[in-house]
Amino acid sequence: MEKLVGAYYQANSCNFSVWAPHRNQVNIIINKARKIALAKDNKGYWEANAPDVSPGDLYAIELDGEITRPDPASISQPKGVHGQSQVLDRQYSHWTDDEWNGLSMNEMIIYELHVGTFTDVGTFEGIIDKLDYLLSLGINTIEIMPVSQFPGTRNWGYDGVFPFAVQDSYGGMDGLKKLVNHCHQKGIAFLLDVVYNHMGPEGNYLSEYGPYFTDKYSTPWGKAINFDDAYSDHIRSFFLQNALMWLDNFHLDGLRLDAVHAIKDFGAKHFLQELADEVEALERRLQRPLTLIGESDLNDPRYINPSDKGGYKLTGQWIDEFHHALHAIATTERDGYYSDFGEMHHLHKAFEKTFVYDGIYSPHRKKTFGSSAEENPFHQFVVFSQNHDQIGNRMMGDRLSQLVSYETLKLSAAAVLLSPYVPMLYMGEEYAEEKPFQYFVSHTDPELVEAVRKGRKSEFAYFQKEGLETPDPQSEQTFKNSTLSWNLEGEKHKMMLQFYQKLIGIRKQHPAMHVTERDFCDFILQDKLIIMHRRDDEGHLLIALMNFGSQETKYQLKNQPELYKLLDSSASKWLGPGEKPSSKKEGEGQLILNPNSVLVLSNITL
Repeated sequence: MEKLVGAYYQANSCNFSVWAPHRNQVNIIINKARKIALAKDNKGYWEANAPDVSPGDLYAIELDGEITRPDPASISQPKGVHGQSQVLDRQYSHWTDDEWNGLSMNEMIIYELHVGTFTDVGTFEGIIDKLDYLLSLGINTIEIMPVSQFPGTRNWGYDGVFPFAVQDSYGGMDGLKKLVNHCHQKGIAFLLDVVYNHMGPEGNYLSEYGPYFTDKYSTPWGKAINFDDAYSDHIRSFFLQNALMWLDNFHLDGLRLDAVHAIKDFGAKHFLQELADEVEALERRLQRPLTLIGESDLNDPRYINPSDKGGYKLTGQWIDEFHHALHAIATTERDGYYSDFGEMHHLHKAFEKTFVYDGIYSPHRKKTFGSSAEENPFHQFVVFSQNHDQIGNRMMGDRLSQLVSYETLKLSAAAVLLSPYVPMLYMGEEYAEEKPFQYFVSHTDPELVEAVRKGRKSEFAYFQKEGLETPDPQSEQTFKNSTLSWNLEGEKHKMMLQFYQKLIGIRKQHPAMHVTERDFCDFILQDKLIIMHRRDDEGHLLIALMNFGSQETKYQLKNQPELYKLLDSSASKWLGPGEKPSSKKEGEGQLILNPNSVLVLSNITL
């Protein structure tokens, strides 16, 4: 990596470093009064050590005596994305997580949340107050949506423009460190969603410092970040420093990398591979596992394959196709990309092969798409029935609880939590939250606000329904509509929460659920019924029968050991229509399953 950038405070002085190769003069202006000239090296880095600087001091960078801008590597923006940057002491004196040994990806049960809407207070402190609740649910990993400084106080986080600065309205740098520390004290791993494929449109001053973007490629958000063009060594270093800061200085356990397919890099060593190498070295130094999970829609295992297979060595990746196959069956929706799904063989293949389109023709894309993931273990893939994208990128932001029956909700939860993949829940789904999660922003540029409104209406036009008005992203009410209700008292909500706790308990306690090699898991498709067999090398067996049909169905057990019923989603205790008569021990014989139900059997009791 190149030289460290940003403001580094130590012992009443601060070292300032900024990369601006095409500028002739760069100064730091501290507290709008004191000017300090920076010296330029032969790579375009400007640097100086300033005495008598204290944490809390504000500063701006003056470029060629003409304009002042925030520091692109700022770690604090208390005045917003257009205001001065702030010096902070990066050392945190309250760490108590020395005994924390981390979690490997195959152990994770992930809970994705958005800081601003998870609680009424919308801060890191609010999450701390809910950690005992998450523990009681069975969660051992939380993943928060991006927290790098964005315009205003309402945003999903993907409009961040200061990658190193923690959103001030959430609690800033120390607030995030306090949250991570509390998580580790309670045995919860912490993942952060980061965006290395684009920058937000408001407050993005990077181009005034250097060629951070390139015209060689375009992305859905405009020019691509410059990872392989002239001067790209320094841009790569900028983002590598960012990733390592989160993992080292903030003690994070891993990063979720947004839309890695939009990171345009055709150099000899892809940025992601360089990132994985740097993280491996840090992992060895810290002596605990660190996780890199990519979001990709390419159905390409290259991102997670080792270097000797031409891969980029990420730990794992999200699998949207599992969601699409499950959602299309559960809801019968066929709009947009759901048109490629909707048949039971799609869902069966998502369970068995991971990628549905693995080198076969995709009617929606009108081309052959994807490649096989069969050489990769199940635990390299994250699956979900809901997430921020799949809810929020619907016109009304409606959750699955508003689209399907209570029985289908339980079945969808079981499909995710009993699968051999790494499961991820989206905040509130565990108690069947009914409030939407909608798209919201708080930009200050009127033209940008109007462009976002128009774009929102057109980009997802295939989800629109007659008579419905697209929620205004800029409206504070849209944001408030998306804040969790925490309605845990209603009978259906309370019982759904207990149902999730039961599923997670089975996942944690049953030995067969800890084996994620493909040879130890089989899937059978019988009409609308998927039968999953999971086992380990000691003979422990779990069978999950998932009826996705609207009719009662039967299944004939043959040559099985004595089986015990662990769960029947149709039982009256789960507010279902009632179990079908069967003996407790089910080694042979016919099983009858209610519509949209799951039956879980095992040769051991829990």
